[in-house]
Amino acid sequence: MSALAHYLEDEGVPSVAIALIRPQAEHTTPPRALWVPFELGRPIGPPGDAAFQKRVIVAALGLLETRRQASLIADFPDDDPRETPDPGWRPPAVPAADGAEGTALAEALVAELRELAPRYAQSCTARLRSTVGLSGLPPAECGDYVAAWLRGERPASPVPDMSPALALRFAIDDLKAFVLEAGIVSGAPSSRQLGDWLWNDTALGAALQVLRHECLVSDDERLKAVAAFFVPALRVLPD
Repeated sequence: MSALAHYLEDEGVPSVAIALIRPQAEHTTPPRALWVPFELGRPIGPPGDAAFQKRVIVAALGLLETRRQASLIADFPDDDPRETPDPGWRPPAVPAADGAEGTALAEALVAELRELAPRYAQSCTARLRSTVGLSGLPPAECGDYVAAWLRGERPASPVPDMSPALALRFAIDDLKAFVLEAGIVSGAPSSRQLGDWLWNDTALGAALQVLRHECLVSDDERLKAVAAFFVPALRVLPD
C-alpha cells in the first residue's frame, strides 16, 4: 500500500497509509503514513472497540492536511488496549497432547475439538458472529480432514474444485479460528495470552507444528507453498 500511494499521489489523489511494520514503511517511503503499534491484521486497533478505531482513523486522515513531501511517517501514541493481559482469564481445559505424534496426536486433536465445541457455540451466540467458514466445512469435518493428514494419509479434498493442499490450508485456518473463539468465552484475554495457549498448550498447536514440518520436507510443491501459513513465524519451533 505504501508503494501504491505514490501512484495515487502522481494522479493527484492525496493518500495516507496505515503502517504496521515501520521498517517496511521507511523503505517504501509513502507520502504520508501513520505507524501503529498493533499486531498484524489489526491496522485500526482491537476488534469491537469503535471509539479506539475512530481515533486511529481520525489520526490517519489528519495527515492529509500536510502537503506531499518525500515521506512523512507519524507515530500513533497509544498501544492496543486489548494487549493488556486479563489476570482473571482461564483458558479452557483441553486433553493433554504432550509428545503425541501420528495417530495419537490425531486422536488428541479430534478429542480437543469435541471438548471445545460447546464453548465455541457459546461464543458464536454471545458475539453473533464467527470467522470460521473459509473452507466451507463444519469444524468437525475440518478436524477429521486434518487428523487424516496427521495419521500419514493423503486424503482427497473434501471440498469440490479445491486441491487437497488448499483444502488443508483452509481447514487449518478454520480450526485456528474455532479454537481461539472457544477460548474467549470467559474473560477478555489479550491476543498474546490466546496465542500462548494455542501454540503451547493445545493439540491443535502441536499438530500444526508437525504438519508444517512434514509438508515442508515433502516432494509436493503445493504442500510446501501452503505450509508457510500453518504457523506464524514467531511461533515456529526449531527443527
